[in-house]
Amino acid sequence: MAKAKTAYFCQECGYNSPKWVGKCPSCGEWNTMVQEVIEKEDKKVNVSWKSVNLASRPRALDEINFENEPRIATADHELNRVLGGGIVKGSLVLIGGEPGIGKSTLMLQIALTLSNKKVLYVSGEESESQIKMRAERMTTKSERCYILTETHTQNIFRQIEDFQPEILVVDSIQTMQSTYIESGAGSVSQVRECTAEFMKYAKETGVPVFLIGHITKDGSLAGPKVLEHMVDTVLQFEGDRHNTYRILRTTKNRFGSTSELGIYEMHGTGLRQVSNPSEILISQRDEPVSGISIGSMMEGNRPLLIEIQSLVSVANYGTPQRSSTGFDGKRLQMLLAVLEKRGGFRLGVQDVFLNVAGGLKVEDPAIDLAVVSSIVSSYEDKFIPATVCFAAEVGLGGEVRAVNRIDSRISEAEKLGFKRIYISKYNSKGLDLKSYKIEVVPVAHLDQLFMLLFLNQ
Repeated sequence: MAKAKTAYFCQECGYNSPKWVGKCPSCGEWNTMVQEVIEKEDKKVNVSWKSVNLASRPRALDEINFENEPRIATADHELNRVLGGGIVKGSLVLIGGEPGIGKSTLMLQIALTLSNKKVLYVSGEESESQIKMRAERMTTKSERCYILTETHTQNIFRQIEDFQPEILVVDSIQTMQSTYIESGAGSVSQVRECTAEFMKYAKETGVPVFLIGHITKDGSLAGPKVLEHMVDTVLQFEGDRHNTYRILRTTKNRFGSTSELGIYEMHGTGLRQVSNPSEILISQRDEPVSGISIGSMMEGNRPLLIEIQSLVSVANYGTPQRSSTGFDGKRLQMLLAVLEKRGGFRLGVQDVFLNVAGGLKVEDPAIDLAVVSSIVSSYEDKFIPATVCFAAEVGLGGEVRAVNRIDSRISEAEKLGFKRIYISKYNSKGLDLKSYKIEVVPVAHLDQLFMLLFLNQ
């Protein structure tokens, strides 16, 4: 009998080495190398999923028949948007998120809403009674959702051959184990091998497969980085466990956009879709407060109006603090420098704290105008009317620059009842301003904006 070969794998990034090293050469993490048994070449004579077309041959592109099959539309419109219009047949979707954020609840709820499809929910973490207990709390019921508690992939595929599901959900990929790999469940080798088996099954049968995955302490998906390259779509389920709102974000999608966003609200009966997220991202205030402004951002094709909160105070402890939540700290430093150089505001001796309400992380440069307006409002202690919003980028010269999709931003502000929106002068070209009920105010420079905002206060 041949001696088993071993190698050392990094549990953070999947880098393999023939010998143990203290620091991973790939990701730089310390003490993450774990010894695992490598499968012997003469032992792998079987495969976990038998191929239908055993004899494959090269074919010309013109010989391949292509039919644009319709996607599987679910009752969850937020998931449909994030996936690019629905579930693609034969796709492999990986959903990651922190423990307790609601990944299993989301997938069980989707499985229950697909009442016209035969869904198999495979759980390696919970018993049947625990899943039944969660399903009883949900308002949606389905007679075509079946539960299987199993961790060995070979046993799962035996059940699949008899059951013939139309959609497969695996919770979670870290608990799955293949008999062809001698290492333990959750190791790099097992995660890679089990994912490859489910990918082979999805591509050969056309059955969509959803894999639930854990994330590491730094927020990335646990397991080897190659795992994200193997799947078709990677979704991140984000949110604060102390907050009721959850965000479903796309980081990779072979069948659609990677900038779409889905928002849910967690209830005792499951997750509720938030069709108009701008209303929850803008707080209702009884009295006007300085340092508050509303900016228009785009997430994919969806315009969102979000609240920017700023607090500017005198730095009494030496070096001024610059703190931002949900906004790039380096971009905040740049905007503060623009305000001091081009606007004459003495912010170098001020503490500046910036927060994006709702827990969102904003990367759209169209928020710049709302950020500088919020900072100046707090600095001057003058409030911005609650019916005013902003949509423009700020340049280093203090100029107000144009942004894309300005018509969608204006329409969203008008729909939510805003009376005035400030945009770039260069965005107004080609716009029929009379067609909007909202007042559209084009500005070219920050000085012009501040005069219009704060001159009469």
